Amino acid sequence: MEDSSVFLLCLATSSGVPLYCRSKGSSRQLTFSVIGSLNGVHMFASNQDVLLTSTCTDNTRVAWRAFHDSITLIVMSSESGASDLSLNRLLENVFNAMVLVIGLDDLVNIKNVERLKKDLRACYRLIDSFLLETEKIGDLTQCVDCVIAYDVPILQECLDGFTQAAESNFGCLMAGGKVVVATEKWWRLSSQEVMLLCWLVSSLAPHSSRDYPVYLPQGSPTVPHRLLTFQLVPGVDVCVLCGPKPSLQKVETELVERFWKPVHDPLKSCLRVQMRSFPASVPLHHGILGLLLINRDMNKSLYTVQAHPMEEMQKTDLKLTLEQRRATLHSFYTLAMSRYFPSERTEGKNTLPSDESFQCGFSHNAHQCYTVSSSCKCYGMKTDLHLLFLLFKPEVPTFSMRSIANKTIAAFTKDFPF
Repeated sequence: MEDSSVFLLCLATSSGVPLYCRSKGSSRQLTFSVIGSLNGVHMFASNQDVLLTSTCTDNTRVAWRAFHDSITLIVMSSESGASDLSLNRLLENVFNAMVLVIGLDDLVNIKNVERLKKDLRACYRLIDSFLLETEKIGDLTQCVDCVIAYDVPILQECLDGFTQAAESNFGCLMAGGKVVVATEKWWRLSSQEVMLLCWLVSSLAPHSSRDYPVYLPQGSPTVPHRLLTFQLVPGVDVCVLCGPKPSLQKVETELVERFWKPVHDPLKSCLRVQMRSFPASVPLHHGILGLLLINRDMNKSLYTVQAHPMEEMQKTDLKLTLEQRRATLHSFYTLAMSRYFPSERTEGKNTLPSDESFQCGFSHNAHQCYTVSSSCKCYGMKTDLHLLFLLFKPEVPTFSMRSIANKTIAAFTKDFPF
């Protein structure tokens, strides 16, 4: 495989017929013989009552997943940061994205393969977004990407009123695909469903309004709901999940301007914090390059690799590019969650345990971990409510990382609650 390339295959489990192949970083397509070999070794193992989940070569890692004995997904990655955890979550996201768009029935009971191929084209933009590098991390963490904006109480009040007027209890305000505020019922959806809805809206071409049918993979995989979205300002959308009523035209003409025009300035200010995910007034140590903070109770996260954007705009010789920072923080999160911070939460019947055997033999779980390299340092901390992962400049003393992490946690729990 070419360096930093990814291939994603979807096949009908019973027949082995390829339904689609999506790729990243490669100009060539996989030959039918390669596809057949990858599926054949998985089928052979299954016939021998062996569950084949993953394997790796010197430069490529492969993962297999079968869903409902109907759909088989295979991913091959030569990216340096690929791991069993990241590839398995990619496969989970892809299958649930298919359920979100076309429903579970058509995937479990395949009656016409050619028709299913055509229906699955509607999923391509969403599926491709999981293969690309973005400013979000919810696809890996299975948490909802959020931002802490200015004027949150005002925006929350507007959203609650707007959602109620639209005859719904499920509403969300997003900036750049990240949640700014949401209704109480919206947060009761599974974190993966909320993540998928946000990624779906981000993956679609910008439009002033949409009326899009969606299936909730955990809550309603066979009965569709209507997802209404409205662009309030470029980059900021409000979304509502509802039933047959009201009509898109009624909400757009009667409710959008009524509830959101008075808060035009607060809406625009959401875009100013989107890059950092929280206001500049949040104090962060000058040695922090990137941050991932996860609220374990609410399954939501703050993520940035531009902790000090105004300072960095004046520099042209960044030691770590933004892409390198994202890759490093992703890899450190994967390492920590696989080895040191075993997950106590699994959502859905198809979730595989991501923990490695590293913990076997230990009578306790780690609460902190760190790595050191010539280009950066990383530090992870686990508390009762939060997970915190920090990316530091290499000049930051190793002994000071714990203190900085404690102060960072305090800032987001006392002064800016998250």
